[in-house]
Amino acid sequence: MVAYFDCRRNKRTTRSALAFELNLESNLVELYDELAAGSYQPGPSICFVVQLPKRREVFAASFRDRVVHHALYNKIGPRFERTFIADSCACIKGRGTLYAARRLEAKIRSITRNWSRPGYYLKGDIDSFFVSIDKRLLGQMLADAIPEQWWLDLAIKILFHDPRPNAEIQGPREQLALIPPHKSLWTQPIHCGLPIGNLSSQFFANVFLNKLDQHAKHVLRARHYIRYVDDFVILDESPQWLNYARAEIAAFLQAELHVRLNDSKTIIQPIARGVDFVGQVIKPWRTIVRRRTRDSALRRLAVMPEEDFKRSADSYFGLFRQATHSHGDRAQLANLARRHGFAVDAALTKVNP
Repeated sequence: MVAYFDCRRNKRTTRSALAFELNLESNLVELYDELAAGSYQPGPSICFVVQLPKRREVFAASFRDRVVHHALYNKIGPRFERTFIADSCACIKGRGTLYAARRLEAKIRSITRNWSRPGYYLKGDIDSFFVSIDKRLLGQMLADAIPEQWWLDLAIKILFHDPRPNAEIQGPREQLALIPPHKSLWTQPIHCGLPIGNLSSQFFANVFLNKLDQHAKHVLRARHYIRYVDDFVILDESPQWLNYARAEIAAFLQAELHVRLNDSKTIIQPIARGVDFVGQVIKPWRTIVRRRTRDSALRRLAVMPEEDFKRSADSYFGLFRQATHSHGDRAQLANLARRHGFAVDAALTKVNP
């Protein structure tokens, strides 16, 4: 029951959630019986393409399967998270984008002595991360840490479920054709790739990259390291050492995890130019909203139906407020809301009813 309430949070008005809730008790009893008997099998997923913040292919599991994902996470998640470093962010309670941005800013202030000394940063990105994950390696990581056979069997069943054969494709198929083959789950071998869009995939990704985190902290001995999903940042006084770290991490990822750094998105730059991370750019004495994030938000809201506008605008106000110098961006958002006939509070923090 706990997993059901966790699953329906912010999802209660969706079609699949409403359908499940129509016969809630019988659906939960049926699901429990299948799990207890070991006969549970994941159902069909919905495949569609999202355009923002960039074009991605999503495989969304049914509501019924998402309840199972939450049950699994509630059972095994805490034991894994106790082994994660404090600088592993995303899909961990209390470690969202605000946590990641503030923690990185604290590290920057430490290495630069409050912006009084020069420093450099290495920002890395894993190429086509989710579709490149080797499920065989990940399965072994799960097996090494889950002693209860029943829970391990369930985790492995969810991990190795292939959502492609019975997927229901929503939206124009032409949109799927626009996804590059190396970024599409449809083109990957059966042992590779996690579907974007499920709690289980986010959690499994953290388990998978925990090996990178441990390597960076305990083998490389990077003093200032932080990761959010597949984006990581390392700070150091020496650009030469960061060049060494980049080559060493690239070799580690290929040898141990069978994934590759994205060379076009992996950079070494002076910290003083600003560090772009989790939607914010951290600069001396201030943080600002990433320009691409702001422009994308304004474009999306400009064409959004009126019934969805307030909720989305409030979300963007909350996102923008995470940056210390966001008044100008929030003013643009407020002007857009007014043009749509909404009022905005004087502090530019939310759309008034």
